[in-house]
Formats: sequence, C-alpha cells, structure tokens
Amino acid sequence: MNPMQQMVMQMQKAQRELQKAHAELEAKEFKVNKAGLVNITVLGSKEIVSIDIEEDGYELDNKEMVEELIRDGLNELFSQIDELAAQIDEKIAGKSGGLGF
Repeated sequence: MNPMQQMVMQMQKAQRELQKAHAELEAKEFKVNKAGLVNITVLGSKEIVSIDIEEDGYELDNKEMVEELIRDGLNELFSQIDELAAQIDEKIAGKSGGLGF
C-alpha cells in the first residue's frame, strides 16, 4: 500500500471515530441544579429532556428568579456540551481542525 492510500485510510478512520464520538456526545445526558429550585436535563444534541421546578419556585414572586435560573441553567449546559464537543474534535482531528497528520 502506498503512502497516499495509507493517509486516506487514516483520514477515513479518524472521520469514523469523530462521527462515533459525536453520536455518543449527542446521546449523553447533562444535568444542572440551580439554587436548589430548578433541575434541568439536556441531551448532548441540545434537546431539553426535562425541567423540574421545586414547589418553592411556584410562588408568583419567584417567577422572574425561576426564569433566570432556567435560562442560566440551559446556558451552562449548552456551554458544557460545546466544550466537550471541542475537546472531542481536538483529540481526534487535532488542534488546527485538520486530521493531525
């Protein structure tokens, strides 16, 4: 096998590994609890699985705070997912975004 064929095979293998890692990331659950009032679960695909608000959060004067906790919780989870995706890309494809060859 010539060097070009070997390089193509390595690139194809890296691509398969990258696709597999991203599929695993998309299926993984990420959870956050904000102020003991709001529990949020999101998949790595950024699909919201659940938002659970504790009874104390149902009081009318807590409405704005609970909305803020939900927003902050979702942003935190999405940042975790993005960071993990970037780590996967760096590990498999290399820092420059190339395939590390």
